[in-house]
Amino acid sequence: MAKVSITVNGKPQSAEVEPRTLLVEFLRYKLNLTGTHVGCDTSQCGACTVHLDGKPVKSCTMLAVQAEGRNVTTIEGVATGDQLHPVQAAFRECHGLQCGFCTPGMVMSALGIIERHKGGAIDEKTVRHELEGNICRCTGYQGIVNAVLLAAKNMGLKVA
Repeated sequence: MAKVSITVNGKPQSAEVEPRTLLVEFLRYKLNLTGTHVGCDTSQCGACTVHLDGKPVKSCTMLAVQAEGRNVTTIEGVATGDQLHPVQAAFRECHGLQCGFCTPGMVMSALGIIERHKGGAIDEKTVRHELEGNICRCTGYQGIVNAVLLAAKNMGLKVA
């Protein structure tokens, strides 16, 4: 067993884990943060996307011990109390979800997309390209793309 200490959603967390425990398993089963979903187990669907030190990563691709001493943000850490984050609000407004399974990963990826383009401009082609690592089987993506563009606009980016 290995002891893992990670700051998750701004709170220090520690637990004993087997060294082979994936970060997604640590979050879901040790910390009971079930908003991070396990979809494909092969890093292709993006349902497990979280932020590691502010950058989106697929939490099924890394071990919990690799996150030792680092900062992880999950979908549970995005909103402020009952106030949705602008990306979450845009997903709701633009109908960027149906079954909701991919939504946490999509929101976390969208946050990364917007952060990477901060201070600049973004367009539909860029959003579609950068969401390629996330799979949704319900919406056909137009609502998701619209949500990312609306959130980007609401967060101060120029939308082309």
